[in-house]
Amino acid sequence: MRESKPFRTRTRSLVPSSIAAALFLLTSLAAAAQISLSTAVDLAEKNSPAVRAAVANVQKAEGALAESRDAYIPNFNLGGSPGYAYGFPFGYPSLFSATSQSLLLSFPQRDYIRAARAAVDSATLNLKDVQQQVALDVSQNYVELDYDLREIAVLEEETGFAGTLVQIEQDRVQAGVDPRVAELQAELTAAQVDEKRIHLLGDAEAMRQKLAHLTGLPAIGLTSVSASIPPPPTADALANAGEEAAPNSPGVAAAYANAKSKLYASFGDVRQNYRPLVTFGAQYSLFEKFADYTKYFPTGFQYNNVAIGVVVTFPLFDATRRAKARESAADAVHAQADADAALDVLSEQRSTMRETLLELGAQQRVAQVESEMAQEQLKTIETELTNGTGTPNSPQVSPSEAQKAHIEERERYQDVLDTNFSLMKVELNLLRATGQMDAWVRASLQ
Repeated sequence: MRESKPFRTRTRSLVPSSIAAALFLLTSLAAAAQISLSTAVDLAEKNSPAVRAAVANVQKAEGALAESRDAYIPNFNLGGSPGYAYGFPFGYPSLFSATSQSLLLSFPQRDYIRAARAAVDSATLNLKDVQQQVALDVSQNYVELDYDLREIAVLEEETGFAGTLVQIEQDRVQAGVDPRVAELQAELTAAQVDEKRIHLLGDAEAMRQKLAHLTGLPAIGLTSVSASIPPPPTADALANAGEEAAPNSPGVAAAYANAKSKLYASFGDVRQNYRPLVTFGAQYSLFEKFADYTKYFPTGFQYNNVAIGVVVTFPLFDATRRAKARESAADAVHAQADADAALDVLSEQRSTMRETLLELGAQQRVAQVESEMAQEQLKTIETELTNGTGTPNSPQVSPSEAQKAHIEERERYQDVLDTNFSLMKVELNLLRATGQMDAWVRASLQ
């Protein structure tokens, strides 16, 4: 059945408006998908399960510290045990009771408080270390996406030059000027450029997916803002960083704070022996009347009863506590050894990265010089192509040579981008190792 003319007219009129709405939506999504480095790091730190777990560990450590300090604060409990007994009563016939007790003097408790405070420091430093690791992960993926997008733009230009070269060689082969192998070589060059472009497109999409998982943002259309990436400290400054900067790493500092906590706990366990323990206690009880306890306690029985006093204990021998002290002492030695090992590993990593920085710095300089040489060579060829060589009987520059020079210049520029990115990755890892990652990210806000 044919549709009516007015319906067809309305359908055609809606098509341009639908396309316009779709284009507007896509434009809005593209604008919304552009994100700065600092924003990406902030979102990742809020979205990271590792950060949330580290925050919970800090809260747990703070609760343990409050628990150890609050042992000196009297507690208050209400209760009762109403009931009926036939025959001689068991226990106290308490209808209602209120009790309160607290710690008055404990030599190991002071060490336990110090241990808990050091544990809070360790958890806080570990949280900072986790945040810096998240910042490193985001920054590496963000920088790689930025370099991928820049190289893709360069390859788009190179693709145009390669396509022009293929067309020129096809014309020259048909004219009998160049052999067929020259055309095949041009096609090979174009295919290699396209292969690299496809590879970078895939790598950029992988970086988008990683950033999306880290930040919680959609991966479609996610792009970087090159201006939001602050320059790292100079390679020479990072390469010459002294070993004294190694303990500034929050991960190593957290390990030493944990060892300190274990040591204080060990001191406390040792001091549980041969030292007095004084506690305060108070109790009020209202005894029952209906069970006729007076016939069993004819004298001295009363319904309201109050007791208050202190309990002093001298632990002269306790095999369990002695074993616990040996156990905690071993834990303290183990934690100290772990912290020393972490410091050694960090020092070795920093030394390796310093050497890598020096090598990459030299490679960067080589790539930069080669890129400048390619630019100068391109200028020379373009000048000769336009104005001639200026030398009689010298061979003229062909259009294919000009396109090859364009391709060569773009390839050398890609080499510069590759070496810059390799250097940037090592610099970011060294910033992480020296505890400067967060400061570097925040520098983009200034």
